[in-house]
Amino acid sequence: MEDRKLVSSTEGKRRHELTPLRACRGLICLLVLLSTAFIMLVYFGFLSAVMLRIFSIHYSRKATSFFFGAWLALWPFLFEKINKTKVVFSGETVPARERVLLIANHRTEVDWMYLWDLALRKGSLGCIKYILKSTLMKLPVFGWGFHILEFIPVERKWEVDESTMRQMLSTFKDPQDPLWLALFPEGTDFTEQKCIRNQKYAAENGLPILKNVLLPKTKGFCACLEELRNCLDAGCLTCLYILLK
Repeated sequence: MEDRKLVSSTEGKRRHELTPLRACRGLICLLVLLSTAFIMLVYFGFLSAVMLRIFSIHYSRKATSFFFGAWLALWPFLFEKINKTKVVFSGETVPARERVLLIANHRTEVDWMYLWDLALRKGSLGCIKYILKSTLMKLPVFGWGFHILEFIPVERKWEVDESTMRQMLSTFKDPQDPLWLALFPEGTDFTEQKCIRNQKYAAENGLPILKNVLLPKTKGFCACLEELRNCLDAGCLTCLYILLK
C-alpha cells in the first residue's frame, strides 16, 4: 500500500481573492476545456469508443486512453501554468504505469480533477476511471465523456449500486488494459456541517470520531477489492490525502 499527499496551494494570501484577473483566467480555462471536450467527443470519442469497440475492446480502450489522455493533459497545464496553482506531491512513490486502486479523501467537489495532475506525471492519465455520482453522468458534454471513459455511476444506495458496480468492475479484469480506478470512500465532499453530523453519528454508534475526514462507506471499497483482487499489480492499493492551502 502506498500513501501519498497531494497539496494544492497558492502563494500568498492575496492569491485567494477572486480578482477580475483570476476570474478571467478561470473562465478561459473552463471555455478551453469545454470547447476541446466537444471536439474530442465528436471526432475522436465516437471513433475510439464506438467504432473500434466493434472489433476489439482492448484496442478501443487503448485508443480512448491515448486521445483522452491528450485532452485531459490540458487540465494540469491550465491549472498549474495558466491559473498559477502550485501542486505539491509528498509521501511514498506511487507506482507508474501499473494497475492501481486509488483511495482518496474528498475535500472539495473537484478533487477528482486534482488526481489528473498526479496521473499525468505517472503516465496513466488516459486510463484513470472514477466511481462517481450518477447525476454527474448527465452533465452536458462531460457526461458523455464519462460514459466513454467507463466511469462507474452510483446512486449511493447499495441495493441499487451493487449490481452495477460489480458488472462494470468485472469488465476491468483484463491485465492488458491499464487501469487507475479512483474511489472516494467518504461518498461526498467534506464540509464542517457534514463533519459535525458525522461525528454525532460516530459517537452514537461507537465508531471513531474523525476530525479531518468523514466516515468511509466500505461496501463499494470491498466490492472493488473482491472483483479486482487478482487483477491489480502487487501492492497497488494507493491512498491519497488531498490537502488544500
